[in-house]
Amino acid sequence: MDSPPPAVLFLDVDGPLIPFGGTREQYPDGYPTYVPQGAGGNPLLARVNPAIGPQLLALPCDLVWATTWETEANESLAPLLGLPQLPVVAWPDPTDGPEPAGLHWKTRTLVEWAAGRPFAWLDDEITDADRTWAEVHHPARTFLHRVDHRHGLTAADFGALETWLRGG
Repeated sequence: MDSPPPAVLFLDVDGPLIPFGGTREQYPDGYPTYVPQGAGGNPLLARVNPAIGPQLLALPCDLVWATTWETEANESLAPLLGLPQLPVVAWPDPTDGPEPAGLHWKTRTLVEWAAGRPFAWLDDEITDADRTWAEVHHPARTFLHRVDHRHGLTAADFGALETWLRGG
């Protein structure tokens, strides 16, 4: 008997992988940098911690870019993180009206993209409205986890994700 496909992990870039918005008190010397400034043409890429790549690859899930970087994530971030080329969510054109009940503009597209598979989503803009909507409109398990944009992905974020992926 075939085993079910693994969960999908939707990855945002700005915030989870490229921290921003910390105060001078939090980062008196500025954000840590891991690669030379301007690597890949974007100075923010220096904040990408390459150690996150192997951590992501070790997770029992399928990685998917869910970012406005779209295909540029494969061109610029994947090499820094040691990731293969990942699938990329294509965003629909914006609608004329607001999303229902404060829903993030990505939420409905990600639920549709997951096509009934369990999924986790790491983003710095997730709210309870997104969690509730996904729970009601998606038949499988979901884990919508808000990452603190000032620090990016941390050991605590990975711990929570790994617990969910292993069914906890």
